[in-house]
Amino acid sequence: MKVIGITGGIGSGKSIICKVFELLGVPVYYADVRANWLANNDLQLRKEIKELLGRQAYDEYGQYNRKWVSSQVFDNPELLKMLNMLIHPRVFDDTKRWLALHKNQPYVVREAAISSAAGQGNDLDEIIVVSCPTEVRIKRIQQRDPQRSNEQIRAIIARQKTEEEFAKIADYQIINNDTQLVLPQILGIHQTILNNF
Repeated sequence: MKVIGITGGIGSGKSIICKVFELLGVPVYYADVRANWLANNDLQLRKEIKELLGRQAYDEYGQYNRKWVSSQVFDNPELLKMLNMLIHPRVFDDTKRWLALHKNQPYVVREAAISSAAGQGNDLDEIIVVSCPTEVRIKRIQQRDPQRSNEQIRAIIARQKTEEEFAKIADYQIINNDTQLVLPQILGIHQTILNNF
């Protein structure tokens, strides 16, 4: 079974691309969604997050207060690193369990922030990068998250890889700029992966 990573900057449209892969019958692991689930349901992790960030890390309903947590770690790289040291091992173990459930598939897709090429410090066989111009991404984020200011969005984008840096780790690239059709691109990648299986 091949493990294909899918990545790209905020607002590039990774989630929609992943939904199309799911429609093609390809299992997709959403790292951010699972990290959030684990922060809510792994009791030891909950305890460690509260010890690190305080009770406000969880709202009055006991749910992980992701927006508040993000606001605390955004300008504090050391705190972000400490939080990631709590969450990332749990996500890694969760991913291993999930992969075992899908071992009979030709390939699976894992949506995540990926910092290096396939096989370089990760267990990925290939990487799909979803590319989109910055201005289009900003427009999408403003529609999705109207509470975020233009400045905040640009600050998030500035902390992520540039399109050129993403391109360097890509085995495949999907251009999702609202002018090019994405379905033929996805179907082409899907067929290529199956043909190389």
